[in-house]
Amino acid sequence: MNVSIKNEHLVIDFSTKGAELQSIKGTDSNINYMWRGDSAFWGKFSPILFPIVGALKENIYYYKDKKFSMSRHGFARDLAFEHHYLSDTEIMFKLVHNKETLGIYPFEFELIIRYELKGASLSCTYEVHNPATEVLLFSIGGHPAFAAPLHNEGIYTDYYLQFNADEELTYNHIIDNLISDQTATISLTNKELPLNHELFYNDALVFKKLKSNNIRLLNKKNYNGIEFSFDGFPYFGIWAAKDADFVCLEPWCGIADGIHHNQQFSAKEGVVHLDGGSTWKRSWKVCCF
Repeated sequence: MNVSIKNEHLVIDFSTKGAELQSIKGTDSNINYMWRGDSAFWGKFSPILFPIVGALKENIYYYKDKKFSMSRHGFARDLAFEHHYLSDTEIMFKLVHNKETLGIYPFEFELIIRYELKGASLSCTYEVHNPATEVLLFSIGGHPAFAAPLHNEGIYTDYYLQFNADEELTYNHIIDNLISDQTATISLTNKELPLNHELFYNDALVFKKLKSNNIRLLNKKNYNGIEFSFDGFPYFGIWAAKDADFVCLEPWCGIADGIHHNQQFSAKEGVVHLDGGSTWKRSWKVCCF
């Protein structure tokens, strides 16, 4: 089921499956700032990664001496969320634990996703509530895919990412979907990373120590682009499917298992420990121009 919010600047479309953001279109220009979701490359738009980010080693984890299996990026992206309009420009999606989730993830939870439209900016807030007395262990992350080129103007290599604080980017290599200890560094000129498809031929660029909290997707042909802002996310990924005309900007609280991980969920890198009765929040925002 598709639902939408809008104002004088933007029209935003979502799917209730996965509470997935699917398009951000200019009201007058009709520019869609999001990837078109071509299944020949990658059929998703902006999946929510919960309750894990990335892959588990052998797709398995252990909790309290019990063995569980979960696929890459968790289950939230594949489940139907309840939705409630808070206003013409704000919508809330909600997912609560059930018998199905408890079979693969033995925690009670309430996951709320709020999208709010103000001017030419859309904010996304992740809110996790622990209704139980036991500590809730989880990771969560965004995976929005932004179009490059926009509106079929120019080609992929006309586009670049501009970071607000990084002069160089050090990323961890991914081996069989797991995070390795091997790193590589990309030196930036004017804090800019030119896009080319080869950047992502070996999977995502995964950053554990990104300094920036603001990244702009710009191009050499026109003024159109986006400004992506995020705070409180200790990990960040940048990715595109092979030869696809998009780039994903991915703020994460959590990360894939390391190649040497012991598969104990409580010891998983980046996992959030949320006390019973507590609520946790993080937000990101995209401004379109």
